[in-house]
Amino acid sequence: MGLFDRLGRVVRANLNDLVSKAEDPEKVLEQTIMDMGEDLIQLKQAFGQTLASQKRTEAQYKQALKDANTWEQRAKLALSKGEESLAREALVRKKSYTETATTLKEQLEQQSGQIETMRRNLTALESKISEAKTKKNMLIARSKAAKANEALQSTMNGLNTSGSMAAFERMENKVLDMEARSQAVGELGGSSLENQFAELEAGSGVEDELAMLKAQMTGSAEPQAALPEGETKDKVSSKDEVVDAELDDLRRQLDNL
Repeated sequence: MGLFDRLGRVVRANLNDLVSKAEDPEKVLEQTIMDMGEDLIQLKQAFGQTLASQKRTEAQYKQALKDANTWEQRAKLALSKGEESLAREALVRKKSYTETATTLKEQLEQQSGQIETMRRNLTALESKISEAKTKKNMLIARSKAAKANEALQSTMNGLNTSGSMAAFERMENKVLDMEARSQAVGELGGSSLENQFAELEAGSGVEDELAMLKAQMTGSAEPQAALPEGETKDKVSSKDEVVDAELDDLRRQLDNL
């Protein structure tokens, strides 16, 4: 294969590809319907011309038959008058018109066949045009739907769905963290409040006990009144020692807290 042949094939292939890509179904279908309409117009014009020609041929055929009959009557008239040569001439004219009529009859038969064929073609073309118009509307609708679906698919393919889903997951986790922190803060707040009341209650008990101890100690430091009958100073001293021991034990316990 020569270089120019290969180059020509490549050029034709590229041109065909460009033409195929440039074809818009809607525009091509519209143009096809227009072309078929123009073909129908031309066929109707040809049909009209053929029909008119047939009518002229038919008129010529009838006229030829009429002329042949006229010259036949003249030949008879000439013979009746004894004009044999004149009758012969009339018969020659009759023969000429008869031959013309025969030729015209053949033409009429041919034209009749052509007209019948053209009539069938007209009917078939009109039917095809009607069918093509119906299919055109359907194909255009399908073409538009295909274009819309292709655009939708292109849009969806262009979306970063993985990134979007990852963003949703991040936001979901963030909301969960916020909810957890909120719950923890609520629990801490409640615990702190309970602890404060517990400390107050505990503090009240200690303060009350401390006040009681102070009262006892203050009472023991006041001047001793007269001893009840039957108690001696030794017994009183013994009780004081017991109280002092208890106070020392209480101080040790407080220091260990």
